[in-house]
Amino acid sequence: MNKNGADRRRFLATTGIGLALPGLASAQLAVAQRGERQDLSLWYEQPAGVWVEALPVGNGKLGGMVFGRVAQERLQLNIDTLFGGSPYKADSPDALAALPRIRALIDEGRFAEAETLAGKEFMARPIAQMPYGTAGDLTFDFAGLEAPTQFRRWLDLDQAVACTRFVSAGVRHRREVFCSEPDQVFVMQFEAQGGTFDVDLGYRHPAMAEFYGAKAIDPKTSAVRMQGAAWDFREPPQKDKRPAELEIRPDGDQALLITGRNIADAGIPSGLRYALRVQLVGDGKIQAQGDKLQVRGSGKLTLLIAGATSLVRYDDVSGDPVKQVRERTTAAADRTYADLKQRHLRAHQAIFRRVSIQLGSPADDARPTNERIYQLPDRPDPALAALYVQYARYLLLASSRPGSEPANLQGRWNEGNYGPWGCKYTININTEMNYWIAGPGNLGECVEPLLRMVEELSVAGQHTARTSYGARGWVAHQNTDVWRATAPVDGPKWGLWPTGGAWLCNTLWDHYEYHPSTALLKRLYAVLKGASLFFLDTLVEDPKGRGLVTSPSISPENLHHTGATLCAGAAMDRQILRDLFGHTLQAHAELKVDDPAFEQAVRRARARLPADRIGAQGQLQEWLEDWDAMAPDQHNSHVSHLYAVYPSQQINRRDTPELVAAAKKALNTRGDQATGWAMAWRIVLWARLGDAERAYSIMNNLLGPARTYPNMFDAHPPFQIDGNFGGATGILEMIVQSWGGEVELLPALPKAWPQGSVKGVRARGGVEVDLAWASGAPTRLALKGPPHAPVTLRLGERVWIVKLDATGRARLDRFA
Repeated sequence: MNKNGADRRRFLATTGIGLALPGLASAQLAVAQRGERQDLSLWYEQPAGVWVEALPVGNGKLGGMVFGRVAQERLQLNIDTLFGGSPYKADSPDALAALPRIRALIDEGRFAEAETLAGKEFMARPIAQMPYGTAGDLTFDFAGLEAPTQFRRWLDLDQAVACTRFVSAGVRHRREVFCSEPDQVFVMQFEAQGGTFDVDLGYRHPAMAEFYGAKAIDPKTSAVRMQGAAWDFREPPQKDKRPAELEIRPDGDQALLITGRNIADAGIPSGLRYALRVQLVGDGKIQAQGDKLQVRGSGKLTLLIAGATSLVRYDDVSGDPVKQVRERTTAAADRTYADLKQRHLRAHQAIFRRVSIQLGSPADDARPTNERIYQLPDRPDPALAALYVQYARYLLLASSRPGSEPANLQGRWNEGNYGPWGCKYTININTEMNYWIAGPGNLGECVEPLLRMVEELSVAGQHTARTSYGARGWVAHQNTDVWRATAPVDGPKWGLWPTGGAWLCNTLWDHYEYHPSTALLKRLYAVLKGASLFFLDTLVEDPKGRGLVTSPSISPENLHHTGATLCAGAAMDRQILRDLFGHTLQAHAELKVDDPAFEQAVRRARARLPADRIGAQGQLQEWLEDWDAMAPDQHNSHVSHLYAVYPSQQINRRDTPELVAAAKKALNTRGDQATGWAMAWRIVLWARLGDAERAYSIMNNLLGPARTYPNMFDAHPPFQIDGNFGGATGILEMIVQSWGGEVELLPALPKAWPQGSVKGVRARGGVEVDLAWASGAPTRLALKGPPHAPVTLRLGERVWIVKLDATGRARLDRFA
């Protein structure tokens, strides 16, 4: 915390007392209230054609994509634990013996030889991890419908309900879908007002169809244009390729039970069983016909759908998925549709409604969502940026809830068995970025699956640490999966990066800073200590005497001057370890742990990490050597050496101006155009560096059609959800930042947002911020946090301390 500055003022603020803040605008603008009208729906005038036009619903454990088709509705299903394979260990038995030889080759500058040796003897066996797959499709074939009028489909983020409505032959049809967290089922309702409908329900296994979600990409421009589907579109018949173990059968008069197994992959046998159960409740005639359910003459029909696998834990597949889905659908059938929906709404809105955001004037936009996306960046749309933030919050709530798996590369949604990059957990940026929005977006509960995964990695990773490095503690490299694999995969150029687990630890520390609690700190200390022990044992002396470095390692996915990636002591590693050791020491002190030898060892190692370096071009060096100008890919998507700017706080405008200038130089060299997630990182970086217009320009391109699909999924391309989470975080960082013991107001507000408001945005220290502004300056501020806590506020060069009252509140509503 900066204790200097001529503009320092000390105030004690209490609820209801106005405070004069020199230099703030005098305009009066009320803070946006929870529940105030916002743009909280994605809507369309056509049914979805391809997958990236469908709308996502989920509850953490289950995910579904709703197509909103008239003649044949499609609900594509995912279960959080449905990965390929079975419990396995992939550590190479030759790794430990090869380690000193690989390090020696790196020290001698023989990087290509080091990579060749590592590829032969150090990498995982198999060298691939297990992919996350789909649970298939439910299809709903409606007979006798005529061409619809008044068609609209939408996703209501506030209710977490996907809806389709249309009129056919004078009958008003309405279909709703939500995924209930309290009842752990999908709930669908089909209703025909003034008539009836006939529908056949069937199941399609992923082996029985082809999936082309990325076909919405124009290969010349990468721009996505809504394709849509004709009202009478039906998936073409497929040759029946159903696996022998797949079984579809009636389960009572009004239910269908689907059972099957996951796929084997890369020599790892199938080890999971899964089950889906669909139970119908409604009027009309319902009967089973072979592997389908037929409904005739219904005016209102409720469908209850549960899915589960036999995975109990990453090393236990003894569960009974059939028992689980029967229990969940039977219990849900005892409730009315209204009761199920109300329970769903209470659970969702209790978290979702914590935050509101309004950018620009509160005006309704008459354009469907796909048109708004397609017209960016040529037609500025502040409300779309606000919607993007709320959509990201919705997606994290739908893909990561207590008890579920963490959000993976596609959150919870994937339409095939072999999604991009295995659709697993890439922990050299992507998984961490998934959770950036959790802090400022006030979604602390959503981090629980990540915490649990890291705790499990800290157990599984002990084997890799011991057998591959001869070290204590635990390690994870650049990827993991549901089996908590920790050995390096894919190849040395990508996978031989030992600081993935350390970065996950730092991500969890960020969560602790936003939601401080002793209970959480105790859980964190165990994984922090294990990760620190690993690096105490594996850091080596730099042969040029510059300190302790990682070796072998890489700067993620970027080639250095020789065309290799393997190196020692890349900037990102040093930055991550500086945070890891610092967080470990802070937790050690706060918990009053009595282990002075460990504390001193960590403190000494941290002090000997080489400092960040500025190269000959004035850039922040990516490697310990000044290789940046010689790297073959000057516009690489990864900006790993800028970890120190964000998500870390090591390089910042207040304390390290020289390094900030070097970071800007490096970021300018990389350029603004990149993959979706990489553009999202650039938004946050420029916001932290205080360049509002640069951040805004990149944001507009991220939200435009080159990097956003019609359903607002991030286009890498193909779809990766991290861009959604990172981009939304960047937007919030333009409005409120918290680092270095301060909460900064409007640190990177672009000219395009002269007025607006946020409510419920969370800052470090457990403080919630309600802020309104007009003419680019704050007009009202309210804080909520721990009782009597001091909060240091910054606005430009001005710094004030506000003390919360006995109820944990402060309000500033009179301005000089």
